[in-house]
Amino acid sequence: MAQAKRDTWDDDATRQLLIKRLRSWFRKQKRDLPWRHTSDPYAIWISEIMLQQTQVATVIDYYHRFLKRFPTVSDLAAAETSEVLQYWEGLGYYRRARQLHQAAKKIVDQFSGSFPREFAQVLDLPGVGRYTAGAICSFAYDQPHPIVEANTQRLYCRLLALEEDPRASASQKRLWDFAERIVPAKSPGEINQALMELGSLVCTPANPKCGECPIVELCPTAKLSLQDRIPAPPKAKSFESVYEVAWVVWDGSKVLLRQCQPGERWEGLWDFPRFVCDLDTHDKEKFYKQELQKRFGLKTQGCDERVKIKHGVTRFKITLECFDTSLKHGPNLSLGAFQWLDSQELGKLPLHSTARRIAQHIARHPRQRKLFDDD
Repeated sequence: MAQAKRDTWDDDATRQLLIKRLRSWFRKQKRDLPWRHTSDPYAIWISEIMLQQTQVATVIDYYHRFLKRFPTVSDLAAAETSEVLQYWEGLGYYRRARQLHQAAKKIVDQFSGSFPREFAQVLDLPGVGRYTAGAICSFAYDQPHPIVEANTQRLYCRLLALEEDPRASASQKRLWDFAERIVPAKSPGEINQALMELGSLVCTPANPKCGECPIVELCPTAKLSLQDRIPAPPKAKSFESVYEVAWVVWDGSKVLLRQCQPGERWEGLWDFPRFVCDLDTHDKEKFYKQELQKRFGLKTQGCDERVKIKHGVTRFKITLECFDTSLKHGPNLSLGAFQWLDSQELGKLPLHSTARRIAQHIARHPRQRKLFDDD
């Protein structure tokens, strides 16, 4: 399709009309969200990182709890990584929490605990990209920085009638250029929030509410009825099936946990001893126990099926089978950090999602039967 309406946004009057209608709509329709009641860059930063790949409704309770425990960047920097991860537990994508902690330490070391005001300094923080830096600087300091994230990207594609893949580098450049052209000098933070809100509530991926849109008459996609084609949908993901085994190793009433090491999935979180296996392994229980000893220095007796969990992580579809067993010897402490906890105290450590599900299963169903020596 020809680049119809592309030059429309070069007209100052059109841009001003866009801003005027957005501002009026947002002041009437905006959601009452906790991070909109502050100009504290630290609190805004926390909200923006939490909102990455996580729904607003999920984030609100985490946001309040996290700021109650870590009310300042100095409090966050002084905390142990394990405690930061524990307050993040359930939000997923734990790299965000580790990078928050690293960034807090950098702010304390380089800026004496005061959140930086310069865009380049904010952008240089671990875990902060161009969008997040722009959002912090515009929401906290009212600086005129453009933003492009999932909701505004979709909105901009439709305002530009952009049929090309929005994830392509050329499309990204065009979207950022457009965002830069429309961000106003006056109250840019309010307009950036309005753009995000409009994308979230009205300009939705499927069945956008064009009849409720304050700028529909400026939208070439609506005029051409191309909402189902713009933006272009992402390519279907291909998933790889993976089979994993996790072990609840008992020593009396205590259960063994292992901390995930640097470079491993869920680094810094705690897990039950676990490894990837071939689903078609012959005499699998014997093989699994040999692997348990080889990988963690754990010699055990008995093998009792506990629970099977199916879940997804990025491009993997994982089938996790969990077994109970009893300790005879181990673990080898040179192979990681281990801790024994009473089965009712597993919540004391930060666990990732499937480890938490196993812990909850243990709480509901303690050792189901005696594990006999099978050697």
